[in-house]
Amino acid sequence: MINNDILRRFRYALDISDSAMIEMFKLGGHKTDKAALNAMLKKEEDAGYVACNDALMTAFLDGLILKKRGPREGSAAPAKAGDTRLRNNVILKKMRIALNLNEDDMLAIMKLAGVVISSSELSALFRRKDHKHYKECGDQFLRNFIQGLTIKNRGEKE
Repeated sequence: MINNDILRRFRYALDISDSAMIEMFKLGGHKTDKAALNAMLKKEEDAGYVACNDALMTAFLDGLILKKRGPREGSAAPAKAGDTRLRNNVILKKMRIALNLNEDDMLAIMKLAGVVISSSELSALFRRKDHKHYKECGDQFLRNFIQGLTIKNRGEKE
């Protein structure tokens, strides 16, 4: 999934304002303004579209965690991962952390989107990439998760 699409859908699902998003980017270590944010939220075919790269998406997700949960005890800043490519598994994990979701919450959100999975299938998404039971999080799964969040928070489909 394209980062801009994830950002746009997630913003809609949680009804996040422009000022809150700008604050999240800032907390994540990236300064942005309203014009740059609006350019990232545009669709690809729209004039003025600016791609949201992995570094920007990581900054937003880290800022989201800091805004929702506060800084980690004894830690000054979020650790930077060695992998520069932002995978759907990492995005899903950061969303789970920020929203303080447990396994039952995640399964309920997926059920709202019409996807029924087992707890072992869900836990496979959060394992290390080199673990033998690791499962890659596909675009459709992430899309369904965000759709479930939308239904849960807004009571409607996107």
